[in-house]
Amino acid sequence: MKVCVIGAGIVGCSTAYQLARMGHEVHLVDEAAGPGLGTSNANGAQLSYSYVEPLASPHTLGGLPGMLLSRGSPLRFRPRLDWRQWYWGFQFLKACTAKQVESGTRTLLQLSQLSRDTLMRWMESEDWSFDYKINGKLVLCPTRDCLKRQEAQIKFQSQFGCHQKILGVRECVEKEPSLQSYSGKFAGGVWTAEERVADPYKLCQELLRSLVRMGANVSFNARVNDFVTSGERLDTVRTSKGDLRSDAFVLATGVTAPAHASKLGIYLPVYPLKGYSITLPIKGGRQAPKASVTDLSLKTVFAPLAQNLRVAAMAEIGGHDLSIPGDRIKQMVASVESVFPGLCDLSSTRPWAGLRPATPTSVPIVGRSRFKNLFLNVGHGALGLTLAAGSAVAISQEISS
Repeated sequence: MKVCVIGAGIVGCSTAYQLARMGHEVHLVDEAAGPGLGTSNANGAQLSYSYVEPLASPHTLGGLPGMLLSRGSPLRFRPRLDWRQWYWGFQFLKACTAKQVESGTRTLLQLSQLSRDTLMRWMESEDWSFDYKINGKLVLCPTRDCLKRQEAQIKFQSQFGCHQKILGVRECVEKEPSLQSYSGKFAGGVWTAEERVADPYKLCQELLRSLVRMGANVSFNARVNDFVTSGERLDTVRTSKGDLRSDAFVLATGVTAPAHASKLGIYLPVYPLKGYSITLPIKGGRQAPKASVTDLSLKTVFAPLAQNLRVAAMAEIGGHDLSIPGDRIKQMVASVESVFPGLCDLSSTRPWAGLRPATPTSVPIVGRSRFKNLFLNVGHGALGLTLAAGSAVAISQEISS
């Protein structure tokens, strides 16, 4: 079957690769100059298979007033004259229930475990290099109450095969000695041994190389302008490089998917959550963290990638703006110096901003649209890298059935 995959971020590249492995004739299309140049370019680099709890929760709801009023808050709402923003926000508030969190966590854990197993299977047959490492994840809790909430979540997730444990401060430092100077700033943590890190941009590059080797067609700098339908089927995708016809189509364009879908009369509840990252070289001779570290008081993740430290944080609900305010970068640099003082060369900080394509419930939209041959693989939010391989399998199986 001929399948056209629109979007070459981590989700689109993974989908195209899985389809090619299954024997389909694949055409990968993106408006950018290459793969992984959008949200997948320099994000948090976390393969967090056990940390998929939805953002919308009773705990988030309770903390919203304080977070939204603080200038330094990791969560910001920038109101716009855009009904999609307000409607998405209303749906997000509706999703802040214990029942929705439990349902969403179940769904996301199942998908994340499929994703983990799938990526491992892919790697067995490929010689890829993308800074992949099983290094464990340590989540630092600022208070005893925070630890109690984490303990309840651990108990719930254990029924799905997640292996996590609560550690005291001393045990946290034993697991991650680079936290010694920060040990007075947290009450304990959660250790998950099987969590991993990977460079999403490098993985996109490797997926593309494998796709080309398998004979897939690739079109970059090809902007999607319009669609032509025939009854219940999508017939043609009109791009800046010409018309594309295929037996089936997959829309995997992240935050631009709603604009594309609207041309087909389809509403997608996906809105951009802006996040920031900085990548800093680790000074020679310094003790770099072995594990990924998430500080829940700072709402910041730290991931060691080869000789660099990737630091990611923030969620801003404010449209498609990709500007990088200096105060946000200063805030993240200060976090690095607080948690890992003297570790990095701050003069070589590489800042980045990206837009996470989020649904109100954090559960992505993976499946057939109202058109029989148009499939959707969108809305993965901050979990694109974690869920990409599993989503690729799920959508590919539906296309092939």
